Amino acid sequence: MDLGIKGKTAIVCAASKGLGRGCAEALAEAGVNLVINARTEGPLEEAASAIRDRHGVEVTAVACDITTEEGRAKVLAACDAPDILVNNAGGPPPGLWSDWERDDFIKALDANMLTPIMLMKAVMPGMMERGWGRIVNVTSQSVKAPIPVLGLSNSARAGLTGYVAGTSRQVAPQGVVINNLLPGIHDTDRALSLDTAAAAQQKVSLDDARKAREATIPARRYGTTAEFGATCAFLCSQYAGFIVGQNILLDGGATNATL
Repeated sequence: MDLGIKGKTAIVCAASKGLGRGCAEALAEAGVNLVINARTEGPLEEAASAIRDRHGVEVTAVACDITTEEGRAKVLAACDAPDILVNNAGGPPPGLWSDWERDDFIKALDANMLTPIMLMKAVMPGMMERGWGRIVNVTSQSVKAPIPVLGLSNSARAGLTGYVAGTSRQVAPQGVVINNLLPGIHDTDRALSLDTAAAAQQKVSLDDARKAREATIPARRYGTTAEFGATCAFLCSQYAGFIVGQNILLDGGATNATL
């Protein structure tokens, strides 16, 4: 399928590995030129080189912390008029309600709510003027069904979801489409970290810990970064103009909800 976005330019945040890398790869396969971001320069440059060689698109790597004002300025300086924005950042640490103080919530809000909002605010005027734009925010399945130990993430991502719900309807008349992707467990370094911790806590092998987690997913497997990226690329395509302000689960059926 021709997604109709060949030659367009995208900013993809946290794209050196994991879900962000999957999104960058899928967009590059569709012919989109990229500005990709991550904190660590080495892995980011390796990712940029691999994507460039594989897909023949332009890839600019900008190593910085996207959750800071300086980092966002650096990325936007490299691409001040993107057609596509994929917001993505690692989630805050787990814990209990009694663990978190005001500063913890401020950090979570800065990273997982205010950073994507500030990036959207920066790029939407240009998209609206040009009459076309696509924004995808990578959030979490916890938006649909809160996860108790991820209270910081639940709060910040719920705030972003509310912002997108209102804003997406305001910019849709100008051809700018905003949606959210809600991942469940995918085969990434984050999943490996979770399974390693579970194995240690339960005193079982890493393989057994993974199998136990897979058993809780109706699809009986982890998602792949490739299928996540393909979904992102579709939401950035010429065919997604009538999908506005939606929260799309990619969790293998793990979230048991009617809506």
